Amino acid sequence: MTATLPTELRIRRAALRLLEKEGPEAVTMRRVARAIGVTAMAIYHHFESREALLKDVVDGEFGAFLDQLGTMPVFEAAEEQIVHALDAYLDYAFSRPEIFDYVFSKPRADARRYPQDFRARRSPTLNPLADAVAKWMDEGVIERDDPWEVTLEIWAHAHGYVALYRAGRFSLSPQDFKELVHRSMRRLFRGLQARPAAALAPPSSATKPSPSGTTQ
Repeated sequence: MTATLPTELRIRRAALRLLEKEGPEAVTMRRVARAIGVTAMAIYHHFESREALLKDVVDGEFGAFLDQLGTMPVFEAAEEQIVHALDAYLDYAFSRPEIFDYVFSKPRADARRYPQDFRARRSPTLNPLADAVAKWMDEGVIERDDPWEVTLEIWAHAHGYVALYRAGRFSLSPQDFKELVHRSMRRLFRGLQARPAAALAPPSSATKPSPSGTTQ
């Protein structure tokens, strides 16, 4: 069955298996070639370098991750949407840990960067969240601010938890860990919520304490 597949597809699949099991260091032209029964030089007919092969694999994984995002439920309330906004991100970290680390946690020359790539809407994974954040600001649900900076704050909040989890700092099951992140995201949302104008007003001069401690 495998031998009937196009060579380029077999190369991709072998590289993905190595990446998933052992991390990016394991993805060498020699090991990929050995896995599918060709010479290392034969791979160069399809991919000009190891980096090009890894980029191709990562691009395919981003596509799979976007498909996973599309299956997540949509919540009407902004609070629930933010609390669950990165559930697919957490699930991906649990199910594909080595690939998650390479895609989201390792330095890569072709990784998208802030501000140029994100503000130019080159991040299909974060664009929907940024659009939702801008909408909630327009509706007065959360404080008016820079939508992309707030989006990055939400992402960084969840990513920090995942990085600690991957480093072995939690003795929690994946489900218990996800519930912990949900509680934390809920606290984050409440800090972002728009406050009534009265709550933002400075103290009235009629009740402002004087330096001597008496009320003016």
